[in-house]
Amino acid sequence: MKKSTFNILLLISLFSVSLSAQKKATLIITNAKVITLNDATPQAEAIAINGDKIVAVGTTAQVLQYKTAKSTVIDAKGKTVIPGLYDSHLHVIRGGRFYNTELRWDGVKTLSRALQMLKEQAQRTPEGQWVRVVGGWTEYQFAEKRGPTLEEINDATGNTPAFILHLYGEAYLNKAGIKKLGITEETPNPNGGLIQKDQYGQPTGLLVAEPNAFILYSTLAKLPELSTSEKINSTKLFMTELNSLGVTSVMDAGGGFQNFPDDYAITDSLSKLKQLTIRLPYYLFAQKPGKELEDYQRWIGMVDIEAQDHDDRPTEYYVQGGGENLVAAAGDFENFTKPRPELVASMETQLKAVIGTLVKNHWPFRLHATYNESISRFLNVIEEVNKETPLNGLAWFFDHAETVSDENLVRIKALGGGIAIQHRMAYQAETFISRYGKKAALNAPPIRKMIDMGLKIGGGTDGTRVASFNPWIGLYWLVTGKSVGGIEFADKKNQLDRIKALKIYTQGSASLINQDKDRGTIKSGYLADLVILSEDYLTIDAEKIKDIKSNLTILDGKAVYGNGDFLKFVPVVPRAIPEWSPINFYGGYQTK
Repeated sequence: MKKSTFNILLLISLFSVSLSAQKKATLIITNAKVITLNDATPQAEAIAINGDKIVAVGTTAQVLQYKTAKSTVIDAKGKTVIPGLYDSHLHVIRGGRFYNTELRWDGVKTLSRALQMLKEQAQRTPEGQWVRVVGGWTEYQFAEKRGPTLEEINDATGNTPAFILHLYGEAYLNKAGIKKLGITEETPNPNGGLIQKDQYGQPTGLLVAEPNAFILYSTLAKLPELSTSEKINSTKLFMTELNSLGVTSVMDAGGGFQNFPDDYAITDSLSKLKQLTIRLPYYLFAQKPGKELEDYQRWIGMVDIEAQDHDDRPTEYYVQGGGENLVAAAGDFENFTKPRPELVASMETQLKAVIGTLVKNHWPFRLHATYNESISRFLNVIEEVNKETPLNGLAWFFDHAETVSDENLVRIKALGGGIAIQHRMAYQAETFISRYGKKAALNAPPIRKMIDMGLKIGGGTDGTRVASFNPWIGLYWLVTGKSVGGIEFADKKNQLDRIKALKIYTQGSASLINQDKDRGTIKSGYLADLVILSEDYLTIDAEKIKDIKSNLTILDGKAVYGNGDFLKFVPVVPRAIPEWSPINFYGGYQTK
């Protein structure tokens, strides 16, 4: 046989094997209402998956052609299927380390229940530990439309030290907590913070960000941590909680007191063991005010951004870039109970040094930016850097941007940037309106304008402290224009239809870092990250969108969370450790 003939036959054989492989499915979902987010074929009833990729989307008859004796077939029972949700701003690495210690008030409907939970948890919390509620709630979610008083907190907690964080505006310490931390009438206020004292000069227990949140998270950092084994369990359970809400991907935005590489040891180990149940690109957050450039120079020497393996599926766990804090001088904290902070005159010099260094080393970046006044100054810096070292398509974006102007949106697009929006206004609309007025809240942020301009927009939560980690609150907010307190504050023109909203929390988030070519859509050849929902997202009453959960979450073609009829497809979820963990008694996001 001639060599050329042999090669042709070999190619034909390989092609036949390839076609045969394409006709096989390791997992098939039938009897579903599939929202594909593929404009060419927006709906389907079945999906075939082979390994980590979708191989067919269509009718049940079409998809069952891929069935083999080894295929797992899941009957979706007529339920809605969507692509896995992608939270573009969540502090999951830090949040996971502490999840098992925290009593979550996220979703609690009455203050009376919140206080009862606090009392019960204080009674079971052992000596040496604290009862802690660390953000994710607002007083407006409660039927009583108010938060707890210090007297109520002290009555509920007694001699067990307690710390309760309210967004990033204030925190409450009970009397036992004040004593434990050694706060006295002589304790000075930190820069940008207030330790409230009574008429006798004694600390009341109220800590206020004025407007710097340092007083809040520096106090929280003094509380005891879990052991390594407990942190591993805690992080796994937090990821399971996110999976239960349909989340399959997260961009971790770093955070205060989140030191690299030490505080990444837990997720590092879980990634190596292939036990992360979310895709997790993460950013490095500068920690030392005035020495941020040193942080980034050191990290650039430790991490070769372009040489990293971004395909370490199913975790995709790697350093994505720098941020969301690049320099402390650029911190425009969003405590809407206080005036907008005026950034120092030296901010531009510090920020340019850091961004310039990142760009020269091809490091993507993100930057916390609440107010348009700050954004204008940040853009001045980025434009200067771009003149000296062109960005050339480098992935970068602003986080938050509640009051960004049309003019600055144009500047952002010209620089190839994007915006990661979060549902912070769903938690703070009432406070924002009380300071800036109803008109200012109508387009905070101006989502419709961003869409019309073709900007990259990703959806997120900013959980676990500033707001809840539940992305369905974000989808509810985008669709209804309402806060969790029930007020409709967003302009009708700034409210989205349900498909556009869902695209922001899937394809949009992926687009921020140029990942939208293989995820965020249920389409042949795309990653098999998808969710069977508890309710029909497209037809359910809008008020119930915030209550949607996952019945089955699939990451990389494997089930990572299930309940009810779908529980048999997933591993058993372990109990939280330590045994006194609030998660064992209440779970995470609350529904009553």
